Amino acid sequence: MNYIFYFLIVISIVIGAINGKLQEVVNAVMSGAELSVKIAFSLIGIMAFWLGIMRIAEKSGLIKIIAQIIKPVTKRLFNELPPDSPVIGDITMNISASALGLSNAATPFGIKAMERLQQYNKDKSTASNSMCLFLAMNTAGLQLVPTTVLAILVGIGYKNPTEIIAPTILVTLIAFTSAIIMAKFAQKFCPCKPVKEANDGKIA
Repeated sequence: MNYIFYFLIVISIVIGAINGKLQEVVNAVMSGAELSVKIAFSLIGIMAFWLGIMRIAEKSGLIKIIAQIIKPVTKRLFNELPPDSPVIGDITMNISASALGLSNAATPFGIKAMERLQQYNKDKSTASNSMCLFLAMNTAGLQLVPTTVLAILVGIGYKNPTEIIAPTILVTLIAFTSAIIMAKFAQKFCPCKPVKEANDGKIA
């Protein structure tokens, strides 16, 4: 990425010099730098507000409630795992926290889920189907509250930042669903037996 940005900057300066608009390029760089600093400072307040709201949701048990609601779906998606496995709870908590914009809270659950999925993994040198599915779901990133984007829009003075919430939910829902479908489709080419069958009832 550093090389790409360096290339873009050099090209902009060269083209600006050729067209006699080098001063405009310099002005754009300076104004852009000034705007970035203003946005960075404005993000402090709005991010503190939204993260505080999300932390209240976590402490009040809202995330656990949502996790319990989606847990039956998670069990069906990760049907290679024992239905009573504690990793199902970690996965649901990770997805719930991520959807509400609590990335700091979601990360420990995600790491713990991956560690436990590795325990169930027969081949330790490669990722299991469940690990790939979980990674695909995290990469797609379902968002119900796009905290960071809202903060940036408020920072640049956008008049109605909340209008992005509905499109964000729709787009991330489509991406999230597509990731699950593609991961499940790919599993057809690399099927795995349920853990209990593959390991005689023992975790690998």
